[in-house]
Amino acid sequence: MTTSSLWQPFSLGRIQLHHRLALAPMTRNRANADGTPGDLAAEYYGQRASLGLLITEGTQPSEDGQGYFNTPGIHTPAQVEGWRKVTDEVHGRGGHIFIQLMHVGRISHPDNTAHRRKAVAPSAIAPDDEIFTPTGRQQVPVPRELGSGEIGGVIEEFRHAAASAIAAGADGVEIHGANGYLLHQFLSPNANQRTDAYGGSVENRARFVIEVAAAVAKEIGADRTGIRISPAFPLGGLNEGGTEAVRAQYRYLVGELAKLNLAYLQVHHLGDDELLRSFRELWPSALLVLRYGREREQIASDIDAGLSDVAPLGRLALANPDIVERLRSDATLNEIVPTTIYGGGAAGYTDYPALSQS
Repeated sequence: MTTSSLWQPFSLGRIQLHHRLALAPMTRNRANADGTPGDLAAEYYGQRASLGLLITEGTQPSEDGQGYFNTPGIHTPAQVEGWRKVTDEVHGRGGHIFIQLMHVGRISHPDNTAHRRKAVAPSAIAPDDEIFTPTGRQQVPVPRELGSGEIGGVIEEFRHAAASAIAAGADGVEIHGANGYLLHQFLSPNANQRTDAYGGSVENRARFVIEVAAAVAKEIGADRTGIRISPAFPLGGLNEGGTEAVRAQYRYLVGELAKLNLAYLQVHHLGDDELLRSFRELWPSALLVLRYGREREQIASDIDAGLSDVAPLGRLALANPDIVERLRSDATLNEIVPTTIYGGGAAGYTDYPALSQS
């Protein structure tokens, strides 16, 4: 892999990358009860600074944006100060960091939040799924439908969170429009049955996502704003319809988002390469592609094929803090410990050994 396209430099928004790898966002459930990053977060992200572009775990833009226990926020002064420790550590080790803004919408449970309110969503439709809580798995309850007059307030939460991320020293933010969460719910006909300007047609279902992206880009700069999508992913009980319906929805969405000149689009890709090729044609800036189950030997495949500019790494980077060095030198990789992915302390978080410790 020493001569791979992975090792070519690349400009992304305001930052210069030395290679084409990045850290994909991964929930780790290790924040404090007040939503501040835990004591080990700065070490965790700092260990992985050689990846160049680090996209953090999902971080709620408001109290109502929280769905899981022990996830961080970026909407209070204490959370800003907590994230500043993380960004300082990453920058001190030569990396760049984008905080992912994740509003879970209906994928929540009152037992996981401090306010214990009903979750909010495009429509009052439960996902027919379970969620982990402090007392074990429970059924996700029916959410409360956002009123037409409330949607502007949710957009304001994203704007404020983006400003807070920059105040915390982040290089930018990634808007989470994927994986079954709030923005994705607005896109999906089986979760969004609204009859106002935010439901019904392809254009209306995309409206909320576009308005969030526009508000964030206006606040912090388009070149510090990325967005993630996951077309056709059936996560969180979503069903976006057949292939042609998904293509129509996402070609329209990506075409409209392209007008904002954002720093990047990250695609959590399920396998419709024809749709991915159309994104490549529509999107004017950096395209990041993350595929499920991608093996080590396949990391550069989409870059070599011209379908992607940057390859985000998830579990490989979780278990190998020095994954860049390991790939460059064709070294062996640590195996992930599945039982320590979510929650806990240093075990399975900051104690995976680097090559120098092996």
